[in-house]
Amino acid sequence: MLRRTARSILCLVMLMVAALAGTVATAGTAQADGCYTWSRTLSQGATGGDVTQLQIRLGGYPGYGAVLAIDGDYGPATTAAVKRFQSAYGLPADGVAGSATFSKLYALQDDDCTPVHFTYAELNDCNSTWEGGAVSAATAKSNALRTMWKLEALRHALGDQPITVTSGFRSHACNDAVGGASSSRHLYGDAADLGAGPHSLCTLAKQARNHGFNGILGPGYPGHSDHTHVDHRASRFWSASSCGVS
Repeated sequence: MLRRTARSILCLVMLMVAALAGTVATAGTAQADGCYTWSRTLSQGATGGDVTQLQIRLGGYPGYGAVLAIDGDYGPATTAAVKRFQSAYGLPADGVAGSATFSKLYALQDDDCTPVHFTYAELNDCNSTWEGGAVSAATAKSNALRTMWKLEALRHALGDQPITVTSGFRSHACNDAVGGASSSRHLYGDAADLGAGPHSLCTLAKQARNHGFNGILGPGYPGHSDHTHVDHRASRFWSASSCGVS
């Protein structure tokens, strides 16, 4: 009887230890996800591919006039972006990406890693292969994904009302057909033209300054009276004089 009791106590202790170990090992995992699942809590000083995945989704939270580097290094800028994202969704803004932050990201993304309110098809009305632009098809599609996450942040900041994308990636043939500039960012897959809807073109241009877009062209810039253009070119160029954006 004593031996059986001791064995039962030992088994119970072992189960508790195993459960605790499992909790520690998966502290950053909120659930399995069809696109990507983080397996650890991330904070300043972390590096790796999981940081890169986080940065792609937080590209729309760099702060006014800034662009968040997608470099796999969880530095002060990423910490600040996490805080802005957390605040935007009513989470404790501690700058640490843990289960609550990941759960919100899981809720915001589809199984193909696009944000729930945007699709690859919306960012490419040219062809289905993403070929024929200024970069490889894979790069163009990757750039479009980053643009979509920035647009998701813009959408949320504007009250979660729809944003209409009127043009995204273009091959050289598609760009020539619409009279696009020979150096158009649409050829790189990192540009989107936004049409008026619930928000005016000027509202879109002004708010875009907070969401990681180096390129913003809108009303007042030649050829942009009917749309606001955003992109993530290498250096800042904002011009929408009718909106006070420069």
